[in-house]
Amino acid sequence: MTAEHYQGSELELFRDASHWKAYIAQQLESHLSGDVLEVGAGIGGTTTAVHCKSCSSWTCLEPDASLVVELRATTASLRDAHGNAPTVVTGTASDLDDSGRFDCILYLDVLEHIRDDRSELARAARLLRPGGKLIVLSPAWNWLYSPFDRAIGHYRRYSRRTLVSCTAPGTELIFVRYLDCAGIAASFANRLLTRRTMPTASQIRIWDHWLVPLSRHLDARLGFRLGKSILAVWQAS
Repeated sequence: MTAEHYQGSELELFRDASHWKAYIAQQLESHLSGDVLEVGAGIGGTTTAVHCKSCSSWTCLEPDASLVVELRATTASLRDAHGNAPTVVTGTASDLDDSGRFDCILYLDVLEHIRDDRSELARAARLLRPGGKLIVLSPAWNWLYSPFDRAIGHYRRYSRRTLVSCTAPGTELIFVRYLDCAGIAASFANRLLTRRTMPTASQIRIWDHWLVPLSRHLDARLGFRLGKSILAVWQAS
């Protein structure tokens, strides 16, 4: 079993970003089915928002044992189609055998924390059943890389080109889209002006309550061509 310590401290801050999490859940809902693996589930803040009750099972994988206790508590009330709470496993994808047994694998704001991202997605693809979905949500645009990214252990931010270049063998890209066009302004301000290593609670509230709803209105109108986050979905052959 691989155990690691997560160096970021933003999980609690973003836990109550309800508008953003609801937006992500809406983007993912049509792709979630069967047996789901969520890699790097943290303290379960995103899990509670995107968890699909109609899925057959949900497994939360988290390498930091100190976060697992809270993750179990957070997800204990969730139930899948069989009435079971999510299974919480301490470790990484490398700790799981390669017998394709998942229908959907999620990396939600996780892949940017992994040094060898291509090998990670190749490993994840081997865990998928034929027709299964591999879903990645990550921060977008390296020109937005800030002291905040560095402080929480981001190796990079992604563009469409760099994320597509990580396509795993045996998978086919379904789509790539940018999300949260309005949020670019906040990220750019932090990059150039405040240069904070951690946003304040009030900054998170302003972004979540004002900018995210605006993005939900504008993203589709802009053809999902601009945003501070990027979402990609692949399907296993």
